[in-house]
Amino acid sequence: MLGIIGGSGVYNIDGLENTRWVKAESAFGEPSDEVLIGELAGQSIAFLPRHGRGHRIPPSGINFRANIDALKRLGVTDIISVSAVGSLREHLMPGMFVIVDQFIDRTFAREKSFFGSGLVAHVSMAHPVCHRLGDHLYAAAQQVDIPVARGGTYLVMEGPQFSSLAESELYRSWNCDVIGMTNMPEAKLAREAEICYATVAMVTDYDCWHPNHDDVTVDAIVKVLLENADKARALVKNVAPRVNGDAAACQCGCRNVLQYAIITAPEARDPVMVEKLSAVAGRVLKN
Repeated sequence: MLGIIGGSGVYNIDGLENTRWVKAESAFGEPSDEVLIGELAGQSIAFLPRHGRGHRIPPSGINFRANIDALKRLGVTDIISVSAVGSLREHLMPGMFVIVDQFIDRTFAREKSFFGSGLVAHVSMAHPVCHRLGDHLYAAAQQVDIPVARGGTYLVMEGPQFSSLAESELYRSWNCDVIGMTNMPEAKLAREAEICYATVAMVTDYDCWHPNHDDVTVDAIVKVLLENADKARALVKNVAPRVNGDAAACQCGCRNVLQYAIITAPEARDPVMVEKLSAVAGRVLKN
């Protein structure tokens, strides 16, 4: 089942049928919103508004654990994150999409793991997105003539304020390509939940480093966001059958990262934690 996490404009897709809003349950509190379940060309799709409908929740207030846990409980196996970002590179212009392949996590006020005291696990984030999903997204974007770049590093800041000029230049010196506030710890949690995850970073502005462009404003970002909405819907519509028809999906390494990640001995595991993680890690905890 394909899950989409993004803004409200993404789920208004031509051809989406049998839609219904479902109250998603989670052992980690309330998700951002109900989940829109529908069918696109016979494939089930789940849409979760990351900030809630109407954009009610700031980046630091998102319950990322509840969002990922709820999607896992609904049967989601693949997640495409659609996110607005600022560009840190001249060639990544507003209106372009970037299929990122790396993250630098600079957030500090968010719960970043499902695991903890009583049940400890360590998963690899060396390659934090699913290469298979990234390839599907890149091919789908090219098919519908969306200007797209394959690969790049996404710097995730805490927010909600935008960067200072010094910060923006620092991140450029680190060879970061885009900057945003939402994909961490989302990507880390998807990895812990053994869900394939990939990001479509939609460039809205040049952050504040570019000498020939105005500083970032909400009005300017919203204008480009609205222009990008049609592109995002077209991309989702075209990538869904690619994901659905991928015979290699069941062998994807993202889906068995917990096999050797849990370090707590079975007899030392907290039963409350075991129950709480029944969806995220049930596959390995039952063994």
